[in-house]
Amino acid sequence: MPKIKLTFGFPPVAQARPRATRFGRGIRLYDPKLVHVYKAQLAESAQFMYHGEPLTGPLKVELWFYRPVQKSISKKERVLRLTGEHRPIVKSDVDNYIKSTLDGLNGLLWEDDRQIVDIIAHKYYSDHPRIEIEVEEAE
Repeated sequence: MPKIKLTFGFPPVAQARPRATRFGRGIRLYDPKLVHVYKAQLAESAQFMYHGEPLTGPLKVELWFYRPVQKSISKKERVLRLTGEHRPIVKSDVDNYIKSTLDGLNGLLWEDDRQIVDIIAHKYYSDHPRIEIEVEEAE
């Protein structure tokens, strides 16, 4: 199987703690609205770009998260961030970006994210926020 490479042209959103509401005698957990919209946007874009069946078997995934540069920084710092000399070490955590992205692609690129046995993730700044993903069968 060749590598599947997809680029999503919108900024990544980190998985937030689930929210809870009473539902009769129980409690219903749900994603915050921003995360829910992000996962729906990922799913819609993936369906448009990838027309194959969900992958089965062990998978290797590499992710690149490009987040926007803050507006309240100096021109010098902006250049350092855009060239990759200064990488994002502020919130959100890369593991939360991974979680929301993998969950949003369940059933589309792969049957379930439990199939992922190798994962590499990168976090950068960019003037063009986006998510890039490569998926291939693990050896």
